[in-house]
Amino acid sequence: MSEAVNLYDAKTHLSQLVERAARGEEIIIAKAGRPLARLVPLEAPGPRRVPGALAGRVRIGGDFDAPLPDDLMAGFAGA
Repeated sequence: MSEAVNLYDAKTHLSQLVERAARGEEIIIAKAGRPLARLVPLEAPGPRRVPGALAGRVRIGGDFDAPLPDDLMAGFAGA
């Protein structure tokens, strides 16, 4: 559920509004009764990547860093 907050009040109580948004509340900031912005919580960060987590599950070909064929390189160059 969202709550509309006047812009002046939002400036005065920004810290409290940010805390409320961080807890999951959506807050609409309005000026003269006209909604202007929405304060919402950030999405939770995804799982941390761990180096080597896919060791033994991914195969990289022996020619991985070999030069690309001329026609493919021409495509990258816009030719």
